[in-house]
Amino acid sequence: RREPLSRINLKKKNEETGEEELGSRLDHCKAKATRHIFLIRHSQYNLDGRADKDRTLTPLGREQAELTGQRLASLGLKFDQIIYSSMTRATETTEIISKHLPGVKKISTDLLREGAPIEPDPPVSHWKPEAVQYYEDGARIEAAFRNFIHRADAKQEEDSYEIFVCHANVIRYIVCRALQFPPEGWLRMSLNNGSITHLVIRPNGRVALRTLGDTGFMPPDKI
Repeated sequence: RREPLSRINLKKKNEETGEEELGSRLDHCKAKATRHIFLIRHSQYNLDGRADKDRTLTPLGREQAELTGQRLASLGLKFDQIIYSSMTRATETTEIISKHLPGVKKISTDLLREGAPIEPDPPVSHWKPEAVQYYEDGARIEAAFRNFIHRADAKQEEDSYEIFVCHANVIRYIVCRALQFPPEGWLRMSLNNGSITHLVIRPNGRVALRTLGDTGFMPPDKI
């Protein structure tokens, strides 16, 4: 419900002022800027940790985050913000990346935490969470998609460049939803640690996927 027509009370406008006023109201509600969304998967972490606080980045993971931060800085873009998952591995990845992007504000959110977004189709044998996990995580990850992945606000004058540091399942689900692909296919994609996925959202709401899981900027022994 972000298209301009849905943001106007048509019944009220037609009674009061008619078609000319409707046209100017529509123009006022139209987005003007493009949003560039950079979805970063966290770096390699300690899989043996039982609790989230113990799942810290490995030495390789810290190197990966440095390389990702260098890559983002080298693009020469004016990043507006870094929004990151509150899980330890994403938080630590963000801290390293942000050193290469001084002055960019950071915002932590629970919405982007890892989880099971929707039951994959076809099913896989190696990963079968409890059904209740899809209901709990799925609603939250869908809320993250609706909250963060949308056309620019009509008040936004210039194109924006935003970084989201989160998790493979979340990114894969968001990509499927943004491209209007069946979200049940999210598990058919694979993303490396520290990879960059670039979505573009035009003012008319059209979405393009520029890159998916890019790690071409890393030496092969760091992937």
